Amino acid sequence: MLSTLGSDGALVLAAAPELVIGPDTDVRYVPDGDLYYLTGYSEPEAVLVLCPSADEPFTMFVRPRDAERERWSGERGGVEAARDVFGAGAAYPIAELTQRLPDLIGGATVLYARLDGGRSDFDAAVRHALASARRSRQRTGRGVHTLTDPHVLLAPMRVRKDDSEIDALRAAATITVHAFEHAAALIGSASHEYVIEAAVEHAFRSRGAHGAAFPTIAAAGSNATVLHYTANSAPLESGQLLLLDAGARAHMYCADVTRTFPVGGTFTAPQRALYDVVLAAYDAAVACATVAHTIGDVEDAAVRVLAEGMLDLGLIDGGIDEVIEEKHYRRYFPHRPAHWLGLDVHDAGDYFSDGAPVRLEPGMVLTVEPGLYVPAGDPDAPAHLRGIGIRLENDVLVTESGPDVLTGALPIRPQEVEAAVSR
Repeated sequence: MLSTLGSDGALVLAAAPELVIGPDTDVRYVPDGDLYYLTGYSEPEAVLVLCPSADEPFTMFVRPRDAERERWSGERGGVEAARDVFGAGAAYPIAELTQRLPDLIGGATVLYARLDGGRSDFDAAVRHALASARRSRQRTGRGVHTLTDPHVLLAPMRVRKDDSEIDALRAAATITVHAFEHAAALIGSASHEYVIEAAVEHAFRSRGAHGAAFPTIAAAGSNATVLHYTANSAPLESGQLLLLDAGARAHMYCADVTRTFPVGGTFTAPQRALYDVVLAAYDAAVACATVAHTIGDVEDAAVRVLAEGMLDLGLIDGGIDEVIEEKHYRRYFPHRPAHWLGLDVHDAGDYFSDGAPVRLEPGMVLTVEPGLYVPAGDPDAPAHLRGIGIRLENDVLVTESGPDVLTGALPIRPQEVEAAVSR
């Protein structure tokens, strides 16, 4: 990373803020993806400073050891661990950031830093350093004059996973597959959506995951047409579908999987008709997840099959090219059919570069997740399709030899899905 910054650059990253419910209830902490990617450091309140022109190019500011605070919230590594365990050339208490930062980045002209990330102390320290640099330039001709989003440097690095990252993603995928298999066998006897949510998240933790990578979606019946439904409180009834969207976080890397199960063990004819369209779109998209294609090819393949299916099912009218160009398909498929996956569920990485879709390369990991969602109250949809929501999603690694579906062990063909519920 230091060589990427060059002699004129400096990078300053802050740990994600801690989340608190009410006056003093802490939410389990998840570190910022960028800072963790570069350091492996997972405690809150930290700041990383990289500046090749500084006397010490790798500096960290962290929470100091504090026996009283550790009694309440657990052991801290302190400045000693920042140096001895995480390799910082210099480490200081976080309270010294404002004082020391101007000197640390004094030899740089470009500062890579992200403000307004929820850390007011960090924002104030960076603004103070920028003000100091402005005064320094007037007197000495040296100092930061350009502020740039770190995404510019980090996104191209993070979007291509190395072997250790792929191992972590495989671990998250394996745990998630087992959790879905466990939950599927309970669907026929479960009383409510929350029973399935609990089963999935219990399976995550019992197999060593940090927890859920995102709030689990267990959406029965027409709730499945709500894209980010998380109430998970409705009863399960035979004849409904249950859309389950969940993923484990293991070694800080995320899985993201969706299956749609028939609660009674068998798809109805209308459910199966929509399911077959979504599955065909999934197959078409995965076939494009190769080094010969772009992320746009993956998405276009899914959209075309979905649009053709909507026309065949009477959900929309018109010619296929018009439907795609005018985006009429978004009425029943309003989200994108793929996103990057890694330390974050929607991971770092651009989808377009210089106006064109990014070309896929070995080591990139993406989800493939087409869906169809027909709201129960849609007056223009055929009555027998109303209230049906279906999404199918797997995690796919791009390799030289083709797509490697990391979560491919989980059944996705309709007969296999019915069998999983019947068990």
